[in-house]
Amino acid sequence: MKILVLNCGSSSLKYQLIDMANESILAKGLCERIGIEGSMLTHKVPGKDDYVEEKFMKDHNVAVSMVMDALLDKEHGVVSDINEINAVGHRVLHGSVYFCDSVVINDEVKKVIRDCFDLGPLHNPANLIGIEACEKVMPNTPQVAVFDTAFHQTMPEKAYLYAIPYEYFTKYHIRKYGFHGTSHSFVSKRTIEVAGLDPNNSKVIVCHLGNGASLSAVVNGKCVDTSMGLTPLEGIIMGTRSGDVDPAVVQYIANKENKTVDEVLNILNKKSGVLGLSTFSSDFRDLGDAVEKGDEKAIRAMDAYKYRLVKYIGSYVAAMDGVDAITFTAGLGENNAAIRKAIADSLTYLGIKIDDEKNAIRGEEVVVSTPDSKVKVCVIPTNEELAIARETASLV
Repeated sequence: MKILVLNCGSSSLKYQLIDMANESILAKGLCERIGIEGSMLTHKVPGKDDYVEEKFMKDHNVAVSMVMDALLDKEHGVVSDINEINAVGHRVLHGSVYFCDSVVINDEVKKVIRDCFDLGPLHNPANLIGIEACEKVMPNTPQVAVFDTAFHQTMPEKAYLYAIPYEYFTKYHIRKYGFHGTSHSFVSKRTIEVAGLDPNNSKVIVCHLGNGASLSAVVNGKCVDTSMGLTPLEGIIMGTRSGDVDPAVVQYIANKENKTVDEVLNILNKKSGVLGLSTFSSDFRDLGDAVEKGDEKAIRAMDAYKYRLVKYIGSYVAAMDGVDAITFTAGLGENNAAIRKAIADSLTYLGIKIDDEKNAIRGEEVVVSTPDSKVKVCVIPTNEELAIARETASLV
């Protein structure tokens, strides 16, 4: 079975074609700057030179068409007929309260995705466009929606409710949803295997650390809490997102700066986080270099980032009444040994000990704690595309 995985962002489309017989990647690529001058498709096939096509893509329909052309091309393609693709799996950002599992797409599912536009204004519209574009190109091929929020729907009511008038939950479904769910699901399951834990008696904390970042607390494979909320703005400090702030900050800035609520939320989403604290960069590589040079602004940003991360981990240890393994994943979590070391050194009360030699790795799957560490610390590269492909295969 060959499954095409599509991840449509507001102005991008990432894809992988995966052969589920051995879970190998036949081809993968990226369409970027969709709707913007300078659109480009980069198509990669193992063992071949990358194929790059610069062509204006006015929308995701054009992007999907270009992806299909690349997959079918005689020189750099990997299928000879579109019918060789057995199913398409789509990452969909928000499913609100309606979906706690992945689902085969039909008109009802598309209506829910559309109804959630206001909860995921950048991604849900693009996700739906990608789905409908595929329907035009391959009308008889089953498609599956894998919701970014689905894994977190096992959270108990006490974890997902906000302490606001309950009518806002019943009327508008305002609650914590969580995101990066496909990553948290994949990594938490893999952690149980790598750390040798009992799937039915395990407590795992997953730290998905990238420019966008979130944590999850997972008991026996089920999510019981997560850091992101109604939107991806809640939680720890991120690259450009503020994470948790007093809600009154929004009103205060709006009044002082004569801005609208929407303008302030744009600041909290795109101009805050370590970018706002450092004043010069949201890239943790830049910040790391600056910290080594003694830059006070970078030190300020990174100290706040690590402190908030440690607080969240500690709160999840308390919520689960213990922890067996803490896992780092995504770009920063997989590649930044200094961050992992700093966090572990702040959790010595848990009996955590890090093997510095093992922790020096980048992007590899390994247990970086010592054999006598009371809590196992792991690095597990995330693979959201494979997780989506597996979900899709199980349904079709």
